[in-house]
Order: sequence, then C-alpha cells, then structure tokens
Amino acid sequence: MARKPRVHCPASLYHVIMRGNAGQDIFFNDGDRYRFYLLVQEGVERYGHRIHAFCLMTNHIHWAIQVGDIPLSRILQNLSFRYTRWVNRRQNRSGHLFQGRYKAVLVDADSYSLELARYIHLNPVRSGIVKEPVDYLWSGHRAYLGLETIPWLTTDWVLSQFSNRLDRARKAYRKFVDGGKEDGHQQEYHIGSSIDNRILGDDTFIEKVLGQKPMRPKHATTLDEIVLKVCKRFGLEKKDLSASGKGRKLSEVRGIVAWLVLESGNSTLVELSKHMGRDTSTLSSAARRLQRRSKVDLKLAQLMNELLEEVY
Repeated sequence: MARKPRVHCPASLYHVIMRGNAGQDIFFNDGDRYRFYLLVQEGVERYGHRIHAFCLMTNHIHWAIQVGDIPLSRILQNLSFRYTRWVNRRQNRSGHLFQGRYKAVLVDADSYSLELARYIHLNPVRSGIVKEPVDYLWSGHRAYLGLETIPWLTTDWVLSQFSNRLDRARKAYRKFVDGGKEDGHQQEYHIGSSIDNRILGDDTFIEKVLGQKPMRPKHATTLDEIVLKVCKRFGLEKKDLSASGKGRKLSEVRGIVAWLVLESGNSTLVELSKHMGRDTSTLSSAARRLQRRSKVDLKLAQLMNELLEEVY
C-alpha cells in the first residue's frame, strides 16, 4: 500500500519524533548536543518555522514545530543531513544516523498545544531519567522557567495562555507540567486520530485540514523545472527520461526525480508518471530504493540533499 503523503498546512503545529536508525544513539556527548542546537538555530533562521517545545533523548528527539511556508519534510531533511555529517566525522562512521521516515502528527493547536508541550517536556520523567523535568538539561522546560536562554525556542505562545504577566505565566506553566508527572504514555500524540493517523483533533478540525487544497511553497519549482534540474546535474536531456531504456543510470535519475517530487510536495507521482510515460508504482519503487541506498551511501545522500535545496 502506498504511503500517505505528508499533510502540509502553513502555520500548523506538528508533533514530530525523529529516531535513531535501528534504535541507535544519535547523541554521544554534550558536544553533539550543542552542535545540534546550532544547526537547529540556523534552520529556524533560514526556513522561518517555530519550535515551541523539544526534548533531546539519547536515541530520539521530540519536537513541537509550527511550520511556515516551507514544508516540514524540507526542514527535517536539511537538519538530519547536516547533523549526520557532523556525527559521522566525529565518530569515524558512515551511513545515515536517523530512521528513514520520521513520525509527524499534525495537531489542533487550539486544543492540544499546552498538553503537547507538557507531554514533550515530561519525556525524561516518563523514561525514569530524572524525577523532576527541571533536572533534565536537554529540553525546552528550563527555558520556559527562565533558567536558561535558548534563542531558537519560542516560549511566549504557550506562556501567554497562562497569563499576560511573565512571572505568573511561568509559575502557572510549572504547576501545569508538574501536574502531569504521573501521566503515562499518551498514544494519541504518536498515532493521531482513528480517522486519519496523520492528524490529531476533533472531527471538525480533521475535516477542515483534509478539505484544504494541497499547499505549495511560495515560488515552488514546477515539475518541469525539477526534471530539468536533475537532467542538468546528470548531463541528460529531458527526452532521455522518457526513453525505453532501463539502464542503471536512467533508472537512478528517474528515482531521484520521483523522490524529489515526493519530498518537496511540489507535484505528485501521478503527474510525473504522465510526464515520463512510466507507471506510478514503478516510480514509487525507484524512489524507495533510492531512499534505502542513501542510508548507507552518504555521497548519494549529499547529492539528494543538494538537489532538494535547489527545488525550493
């Protein structure tokens, strides 16, 4: 069964979980975590999204991310690639660090923003690492309390829901979080609703999200432009991709175009199949093979990341 496409709605809030590949660690020391902070800040400045809560665990990350015009996939693709390159150099390793497909649930911010921030910041307590969330150094909780400053973390949106006065808001926020320390795993933040596992909200909210037309980023590259960019990179003509040949190079290039279409959200595989005269399932399979190869081939991963940058 084909996977459902990501739901991109500008200004929407997502609960995102990024896991280490095969459950492996993604942070090995505090230097890695500080480097990750720097890369996150560069991403926020570049793509214009907001991070309302986060928690860095040893082998996974929780986020509450509010996107702008740039889709979530682009933001996380860039971050994971750049951080993987850092870790691979430091650890003298190769291959991908993160699990191939991150988990993202679009959340009804009006109903769940406070609870989601609490759920994320209590992750170390649920895991038994600390007894109090304030004792964990690698989440946004301490910044909410004014105990440290994290420039790329947005705290005012959540705090303003408690009080217009910062001191009162922080006190109320802390009491709110502490009140959830006995709560266990909350499955809805991981699997969404029974109607659509990509979305968490009531029926009205889900219908509203699903009823929206797919959004394309401002100045989005057209399908034809994507094809031309890839052909230029590989020294091919556009007509070559529609040729009957099944050589390895042509198959790989078609797979790259299909992967770019899926990741960028600028078009669909159905449109691409008409464009190339290829079956949608064949293009989808080629994109999946390419994604799997990129997990162990960092040169291929770098090429894919560079091309994805070009289509925005």
